[in-house]
Amino acid sequence: MLRLGMPGLRPAAALVLACACVFAQAQTSMMLTGTIGSRAILIVNGGAPKTVAVGETFQGVKLVSLQAEQAVVESEGKRITLRMDTPASIGGGGGSGAGGNRIVLPADSRGHFMTQGTINGRTVNFMLDTGATTVAMSAADATRIGLDYSKGTPVRINTANGVAAGFRLRLNSVRVGDVEVYDVDAIVSEQSMPFILLGNSFINRFSMRRDADQMVLEKRF
Repeated sequence: MLRLGMPGLRPAAALVLACACVFAQAQTSMMLTGTIGSRAILIVNGGAPKTVAVGETFQGVKLVSLQAEQAVVESEGKRITLRMDTPASIGGGGGSGAGGNRIVLPADSRGHFMTQGTINGRTVNFMLDTGATTVAMSAADATRIGLDYSKGTPVRINTANGVAAGFRLRLNSVRVGDVEVYDVDAIVSEQSMPFILLGNSFINRFSMRRDADQMVLEKRF
């Protein structure tokens, strides 16, 4: 029976993936990981967390304003709102620059590894989980990115909440930063899920090591 790992049910060290990572050179990735008074703690392009005051600029990212659980930042003349522990990016193109072989993921404030990426060219947020047999997502997420999962193979999934119904299918591509892999096994669960899990059908194509508060994945094939 297929295994579907779920976040928060194992030590953080067993969780692999999903906040900021090394994106294509023309793209700036960023995440708000906390606040200290009127200062925001930002991770930019997978680097170390940096405390930034309103009006200050760090690695091309200017903190415009800060309030509870969110911050407005500006980069490359564009403004976006960052929400706590949710990766975002400005610039670049999701369909270009995919030729890398290394992913670096800093831990978020909860000790998890999260990242923004794409499935079949559609933007998603991942948490990579070594306890999941494949890339795994809810039916709601599958519908949002245009997957007709009903054409997949019906399966039974062993989850933390018991056995659930699901569908097994193949994804054309899965991309994180400038690293893209093709023809990836996936499971769509009829149960709701808080994250899309980047499981072993993706992880097994990489060697993986932890370096302090970063997870490093090197593509093998």
